[in-house]
Amino acid sequence: MSHVAAPPPPSARPAADARIGVVTFPGTLDDRDAARAVRLAGATPVSLWHADEDLHAVDAVVLPGGFSYGDYLRAGAISRFAPVMQSVVDAARGGMPVLGICNGFQILAEAHLLPGAMIKNDHRTFVCREQTLRVENIDTAWTHEFTRGEQITIPLKNQDGQFVADESTLDELEGEGRVVFRYVGWNPNGSRRDIAGITNAAGNVVGLMPHPEHAVEPGFGPDGPNGPRTGTDGLRFFTSALTALLHT
Repeated sequence: MSHVAAPPPPSARPAADARIGVVTFPGTLDDRDAARAVRLAGATPVSLWHADEDLHAVDAVVLPGGFSYGDYLRAGAISRFAPVMQSVVDAARGGMPVLGICNGFQILAEAHLLPGAMIKNDHRTFVCREQTLRVENIDTAWTHEFTRGEQITIPLKNQDGQFVADESTLDELEGEGRVVFRYVGWNPNGSRRDIAGITNAAGNVVGLMPHPEHAVEPGFGPDGPNGPRTGTDGLRFFTSALTALLHT
């Protein structure tokens, strides 16, 4: 007698079945890098176009870096109104993991998925460097494979990277443990309280200025403990999300 097997539990779901969308806006620069990071982590990257409201059944979304819409008005201000963003906002509020990297962080702030705002670097110039971060929160969809207090090295490149908020908002972020990363050694843009990345209260939305997608493959990332260009600390952002998806 034939029968149909029951579907596997979420923990047994094949990794490649996880679909992580990467949004492209006019002026986005790092969408292909983010898609490659998703692929190296073991998931399937899905290209999402800014003018398309359909998220194409993805399980998570990455808003990558760049200069969306030329950063006119303010960085991320126009992208916040792109058709895809209403779908992203709705999905994020429903619990979908969303990661905003650099310009993506700016867009998340403009969309009010994360508090605060991003303004010009305090030294008024573009900065590009390898940046040390301290991991403050490992209870998010994008960071649970790190260790609290661990120091990691991630490339940084921005001009509007100074995170600002009023004192009550900063106190709230601190008190609720929603600061995810802090700059170590040097604050490259003047961000309040050395904040490099934050999360929402639910822990599914994370924004940060440094670029983890540029530290996912030996030979192409920052210097690491094993020598020049060996740093792959950024890969754990994406494997963290994959693991979280496979166990939900």
